[in-house]
Amino acid sequence: MVQIKAVGDCGVLAELGDSINESVNSKVMELNRKINELSPQGILETVPAFCSVLVFYDPLKTDFDAVSKVLFQLSESLEGKTGTGGKLVEIPVCYGGSFGPDLPFVAAHGNLTEDEVIRVHSGRDYRIYMLGFLPGFPYLGGMDERIVTPRLKTPRTRIPAGSVGIGGEQTGIYPMDSPGGWQLIGRTPYRLFKPEQAGRPLYEAGDSIRFVPISQEEFEEISRKQEKG
Repeated sequence: MVQIKAVGDCGVLAELGDSINESVNSKVMELNRKINELSPQGILETVPAFCSVLVFYDPLKTDFDAVSKVLFQLSESLEGKTGTGGKLVEIPVCYGGSFGPDLPFVAAHGNLTEDEVIRVHSGRDYRIYMLGFLPGFPYLGGMDERIVTPRLKTPRTRIPAGSVGIGGEQTGIYPMDSPGGWQLIGRTPYRLFKPEQAGRPLYEAGDSIRFVPISQEEFEEISRKQEKG
């Protein structure tokens, strides 16, 4: 049963559950898709998250009651459905060394070798539960419990763009230079945040990511191509 809450004077939050799992998140993505497909009058933007969809509206064109009615109606059709699957995006990653300074700690914490951490981390596909914290930062679920590692006690003031990290039970990618407290295990040469380019991003919430290990030479080659493109 969906729970509807007001957020400020022009937002409505539709909560579809209280736990982080693929079933609930699939319904979130399906509701988000239905809202955007219907495009109700006055709706400005939707923000899907782990268990909810936040809807912003123009108070001069609609109101809380009207938006809530639409959300209730659309959510009724979600019962028993898991939603549509997104696309799979492969992300090349050069693990360890200067690109992944915390790989040794992650390995020691899990009583694994560094190569085992790499195999485990790149050995499955990860669902993008939501984008947040930074533009294009994917919160990825489904990580193997063997490499679950606590965040840094003292966050770094600068993490290079493209860094792949582990924070507790999740893994993710820093799309731009920023502070952060996740354990860094590698870096992708892909430039994930391109504000100067219009069009759809490389990935969206509801898609899946597969990490593909590459060498430093391959990293540098892809980086050069990214700069030219």
